[in-house]
Formats: sequence, C-alpha cells, structure tokens
Amino acid sequence: MRVLLVSTYELGHQPLHLASPAARLLADGHEVRCLDLAVEDWDDERFAWPEKVAFSVPMHTAMRLAVPAVDRLRRARPDVPVAFYGLYAAVGAHSPLRALRIVGEYEDELAKWASDDFEGDNTRTDLGRKHFATPARHLLPPLERYAKLEIDGEQRLAGYVEASHGCRHRCRHCPIPAVYDGRYRVNGLETVLADIAQLVAMGARHITFGDPDFLNAPRYALDVLREVSCNFPSLTLDLTVKVEHIVDHAEIWEEMAGLGVVFVVSAFETTNERVLGLLDKGHTASDMAVATKMLRSVGIAVRPSWMPFTPWTEARDLADIMRFLADHDLLESTDPVQMSIRLLLPEGSLLLGLPESAPFLTGYDADLLTYTWRAADPAADRLQTELAVLAEEGIDDPWATIGHMWNLVMDDQPFPDRSGEIAPRLTESWFCCAEPTSHQLSGVRSVELVNKREKQ
Repeated sequence: MRVLLVSTYELGHQPLHLASPAARLLADGHEVRCLDLAVEDWDDERFAWPEKVAFSVPMHTAMRLAVPAVDRLRRARPDVPVAFYGLYAAVGAHSPLRALRIVGEYEDELAKWASDDFEGDNTRTDLGRKHFATPARHLLPPLERYAKLEIDGEQRLAGYVEASHGCRHRCRHCPIPAVYDGRYRVNGLETVLADIAQLVAMGARHITFGDPDFLNAPRYALDVLREVSCNFPSLTLDLTVKVEHIVDHAEIWEEMAGLGVVFVVSAFETTNERVLGLLDKGHTASDMAVATKMLRSVGIAVRPSWMPFTPWTEARDLADIMRFLADHDLLESTDPVQMSIRLLLPEGSLLLGLPESAPFLTGYDADLLTYTWRAADPAADRLQTELAVLAEEGIDDPWATIGHMWNLVMDDQPFPDRSGEIAPRLTESWFCCAEPTSHQLSGVRSVELVNKREKQ
C-alpha cells in the first residue's frame, strides 16, 4: 500500500509523529512518504501518489490545520481513504469529514488500516503497551528547517524525542487525561537512544524531550538522561516537568544540570489560586516561586507556560501574572503568546462536567473545534483579544512584544529593564494550545477560516 503521512504542526520540531509510524509501516512492507505542511508547500502531485493518506494530529493546532487540508484533499481526490491519528484525532468526530480516527497509541491500528484489515469510518482508541521501532527520520526534511536552540549567543540544531506517552495526572484543562485517564507508557530506553543517535548524526546538538511530564517515572527518567549523557556527553537538553514534580524531587536537579539539562518548561498557568484549584493543577503560586528558585540554584533556566484566560479569570489577574514575572525575573523567559492563551474545551474535556463551568458555556464551535465560553469578567475577554493580536504581530521580537503587553496590562508602571543574561530558548515560540496564526492557516490555504477569524 502507498501511504502518505502528513503533519501540519508539531511545535516547530521535526515531526516525530510522522517518523515513528512511518518506521512501523515500512517494516510491514508498505511504501511510505511523509509531508510536513509546517515547512513544505502543498503539492498536488504528492497527494496524487498515495492510496491512503493519514494526518498526524497530536495537538489542537495540528487538528485545526488538518481539517482544511483534508477539505482540500477531498476536492481533488474524493474517494481516497483518510485517517486522523494522535491525541486530538477524536475531536470533531461528528463532522461530515469521512475519516478513520485513531486515538492514543495509534501505531497498531494505523498498521491495520494501511493493510486493509478493517473498513469503515470509525473512532478507535488503543492504550496498550507498545514496542516502538527507531523512527524513520530519513523521510523528513532536515533539521535545519526546524526550531533551533538559542544559547550563549549562538543557534544549535535541535532534535525532538519522547521517552514516554500519557500522564499519571488528571489536570482538568489538559487533553491527555480525556484519552489516557492517568495511564502512562514508556517508549523504551533503546528506542530513545537509537533515535537520538540518528538525530546527532543529522547535526543535532540539543534534544527536546517532549514527554507531557518527564518525571512521571523519576527512576526511568534519570536512567534515560544518564544513558544519553554517557553516549552523547556534549548534548544539551530540555524537559517539560510539572511544578509539583520540580519541588517534590529537589534532590535530582543538581545531577540533571550535570547531565546537560539547560532549561525546563513548566505549566504555571496562572497566579489565581482559585483557578489553579479548579484546574486541579496540584500547585500554588508559592510553589511556582520555589520551583523557579530551585532550578536556578543549579543553573537550570525555567521557561513557564501560562493559560491566563479561563471563564473565571479577572482582568486584574494579568497584572498579577506580570508582577510575578517581574519579581522572579521571568519576563525574558516567557514567550509572548503565553500571555494570550485562552482555555480550549474540546469534546471530552474534564472541565465540561464541572459545575463551575456551566454558567459560562455558550455552545460548540465546529470550526474552532472547541466549546466556547464567555468570561465572568467581560474586561478579561476584551483584554485577551488585544493580547492575542500583539502576540501574533510580534512573533519576531519577543522582548518588545512582552513590553507592549506590559504597557497594556500594567497602566503607568514602567516596564523593567532587560536583565543582562538571556535564558536559553527554542526559536519556535508558538504553543500547542494557541489558536493557529493566519500565516499557519494560509499555509494550507484555508481562506474561509482565515476570513472567519479576521471577522471575529
């Protein structure tokens, strides 16, 4: 079978969720090609080749971009079988798009689909333990076309791997619990090391571990990093870790720094304690301050992610967040888009059943693939719209953009001077839960959705 695997967005990284299933399909004897619409143009000839087309949708932005891409594919090839696979595959399943939807651990079901082992338009969820082959990265564009690490005044090629899938936690705003329900799956040390080896051969000098939480299994996590450091001692690394895990595992961070970890992404979300409780985050604003100090003490930078806008947000919460950033010298470490993130409520969200959500829900938007809501404080909704415009317009200059946001939120309080030390960062600043930019949408020529967004 000739199978085309398509990615629309994977946070600026070379798409692992093309390379991994491609390896499985190749092993099963299929012909496989990959297309990454985040860095490659739409090519009608490439879509004329396959007998089946599967779209990788590991996050909301990817699904938003995949839907218009499938619309365009259907106009050209109405009868070609299409599948969505990944964490967001079930989102919008009631839409008229005819497609198989494979959620969770997708590789076995995707292989069955490619081999014609079943028919029909279905949604299938598989959470069983898997053995993963080394991803087929030779089918992807080179690392030079993807996000790089900026550190010490230079840019380094960066690779992206995952040591695990799922998460042991059930934060209510996160899409992972709706699928994995507290389950956690390791990819296997040998597979991770083999993948990093080929990324290093492609020129990578930095590796991002994209696990939802790298410390879901601390012993396994340390084993992975120790082996990576032993085999590739010059690599730098970044991880994503919950605030509570940073604080609870204080004893490991000095070793982590010695193993090459240069920054940690952590989902702070907000300084509003009530909202943190409703989201079931498991931490407080004080914990965020402790985590920041703890990591900095061993030379690891913190890059916080935020979700300032929820139904319960008050406009003054943004000023509290800005003060927190200034007090803890995190303005430089915060991507501007983080200040505009608005809560997404896709089908299955654990927040939909929360009594505190009901008064603010306004229905389901099939184009935006989320339940819509209004804030209790109308000023918060207006502020989010203004900040979102600043975030998109200021993609090329994060510091200036944060300054414009500060001036919008903080009235007459002067914007702090830039600190002397610039924290390490990846050059891709957009975020999985952000609405797609007009540039991203135009990349798949979704003129209808671009126009709709501009009218909002």
